[in-house]
Amino acid sequence: MQNPAQSSALAYPDESLIHHFEQFITADSFPCVGAKSALSRGQIVYQIEHDLLSGPAAATVTSLQRFSQEYDRDTALFRSVVVLFRHPATFTELSFESALWRYLQKMHYADDIHHYWDPRVSNDPASANFSFSVGGRGYYLLGMHPRASRAARRFIRPVLVFNLHDQFERLRSDGKSLTIRDTIIKRDTQLEGTPNPMLQAFGNSSDAAKYSGREVDDQWTCPFHAR
Repeated sequence: MQNPAQSSALAYPDESLIHHFEQFITADSFPCVGAKSALSRGQIVYQIEHDLLSGPAAATVTSLQRFSQEYDRDTALFRSVVVLFRHPATFTELSFESALWRYLQKMHYADDIHHYWDPRVSNDPASANFSFSVGGRGYYLLGMHPRASRAARRFIRPVLVFNLHDQFERLRSDGKSLTIRDTIIKRDTQLEGTPNPMLQAFGNSSDAAKYSGREVDDQWTCPFHAR
């Protein structure tokens, strides 16, 4: 059987692409326990788009806005919106990062027509309290693509995972965030052989630098600008 992670030249129907993503998440080696929990509980909402460079699709923006409006503090933890892209493109880590932020900039322009930025988070990507906002809710994003340097971010197609910022705040207030973070770091180190330098403690620096998965230094500047 061909390894999905090595099949980036193949074209998949939407159902097959979702299936491969779920196989990727459920693999024993995949380090993120939060993603595994969301999948096992049926708490992932999927959106399929053709090309990261063409988006965001109106349906994706609407889905995220609805997802934001339906969430409250009593909602079960580990819920995510996963945007999968059919077209593999030929990204380097740098070009994927650029495409990700162009996509989010366009999404912000579409969302800003009807929704304010989540007041619980900063709209300044240099701030330690920054989270991208859609539908009035802050999100922490994880980007994946075929040429990512870290195995946990290397998938057959570009992927954007939207995780609600409030879920991380709830984990931190319950004293669980460091335990989960340490578990992910340990599992990722076992997978990769070296610790991921971008997995710092939540809230110590801007999470914007972590969205694409590319290792950046403290001179990195986020290209995103909120209205």
